[in-house]
Amino acid sequence: MKAEIKEFHSPDVDDLASWRPETESFQVFIQLLIGTKGERGEEAFNLLVCSPSWLAEEVRKVGVVDGRHMFVVDTWNWPVISRYFRRRVTNVEAEDWDSLALILGRIGMWEYEDYKEYVPD
Repeated sequence: MKAEIKEFHSPDVDDLASWRPETESFQVFIQLLIGTKGERGEEAFNLLVCSPSWLAEEVRKVGVVDGRHMFVVDTWNWPVISRYFRRRVTNVEAEDWDSLALILGRIGMWEYEDYKEYVPD
């Protein structure tokens, strides 16, 4: 089973392809909506794309920044960024969706990561 990105989404930016940051210091929350290749349906994998200057400012402000699900780019270049994520995702293969999602969770935080179904007593 292989994965594919069905859509890119950001609650921060209406159109990722045409967006340009106002300064060299930027960060954008992005959701990769990923599903099984050739099939309907997808689940969200959340990540942050930021510039080195934003990251440096954040480290100065808070002291320590956890880099999990964070991708640092020198400049905002959507074709390069989207191609990078498409290549990463299409190279993932596993026997079933749960195994696939666990691997994809290394790229972005899976919406069901650590999900525990509520079972009443």
